[in-house]
Amino acid sequence: MKKINILGLGPGDKGYILPITKEYIKKSDILIGGRRNIESLGSMAAGKEIRYIDRHLDELAAYIRSNRGRHISLIVSGDTGFYSMVPFMKSHFEVKDLNIISGISSMQYMFAKIGYSYEDTFIGSVHGRECNYLSPLKERKNAGLLTDNKATPQVIAQNLLDSGIKAEIYVGERLSYRDEVITVMDLSEMAELKIIFDINVVIIIPR
Repeated sequence: MKKINILGLGPGDKGYILPITKEYIKKSDILIGGRRNIESLGSMAAGKEIRYIDRHLDELAAYIRSNRGRHISLIVSGDTGFYSMVPFMKSHFEVKDLNIISGISSMQYMFAKIGYSYEDTFIGSVHGRECNYLSPLKERKNAGLLTDNKATPQVIAQNLLDSGIKAEIYVGERLSYRDEVITVMDLSEMAELKIIFDINVVIIIPR
């Protein structure tokens, strides 16, 4: 029985896809992933059977089981170990059946771009979920957050101000692409900023 590949694409731009990941994509008969991730592959997806991930995940698991004799690759963004499909796949298949190749996460990329290490950093996500990022910041730990259109950088900055935390906030948009933008401000400036950020990663450095 062939292993099922779970392949992380990296932060976004195709130049950051690992060579080994490209090799597995090339050998795949079936590519499974979100529409944006699959379309980002361009010609690498040509000639492959495509299955897009939707809310019917149990049907997806059944589809994978019925095609175990073929080369299957599940395409995920960034790092396979950071809010990806790995927990779902482990709930339906044994670890020995999976070949997991992690990509560079947007968080790794962002910390490198602003010149900070992250070995003692709180990493979390406010993308559609609750996340207590205030406690580690009060302990003067750096924090890295994935955001959404509700928990925006401005909302995060205001929450920090309301909690009496002093910090600089970095916002990375379109990371790894040619038009990437990294904005750094103090919290009061960010809280009052009247712009809408594109898909972004936030890093907070206590002062």
